[in-house]
Amino acid sequence: MLNQVEIRMTTALFLGRFQPFHLGHLEDVKRASKENHKVIIVIGSSQHTNTTDNPFSADEREEMIQRVLKASNISNYIIIQIEDILNDDEYVDYVESSVPLYDNVYTHNELTKKLFEEKNKIVWVDLINSISATKIRDRVLNNENWKELVPKQVSDFLEEINGIKRIKN
Repeated sequence: MLNQVEIRMTTALFLGRFQPFHLGHLEDVKRASKENHKVIIVIGSSQHTNTTDNPFSADEREEMIQRVLKASNISNYIIIQIEDILNDDEYVDYVESSVPLYDNVYTHNELTKKLFEEKNKIVWVDLINSISATKIRDRVLNNENWKELVPKQVSDFLEEINGIKRIKN
């Protein structure tokens, strides 16, 4: 009789607003895709667009992510857009009702860690060179080099959709 080895398929959850998707996000998705069979990328606050903190629509953010992951040969992911309900007590249940089952939550956000750690395994990811979408938007506003913080597919896409002008306005 052959020994049967049980292979457990694992799924990671990676939440973000991705305003815009940057090199830190890419490294986090690369790690999650190597350590899990599938990655669920959740685009949060999907109802927000054309604001200072959320200049891009959920569909635009999804397009950015898809272009970058295709160029990076990452295919074991799905993207789900969800609205923010602004209720921390109900947020985890809300997310869980909106996405397939998952095993691990990849985050560098203290609030996400706090909300999800009771029910899930948290995989802490460090900020890569302190890259954040806020820092990128600030650099755009101050006419500083921001392209070094995002994959080329994102900078090209932002130019296509007049994203720089929208951030400045």
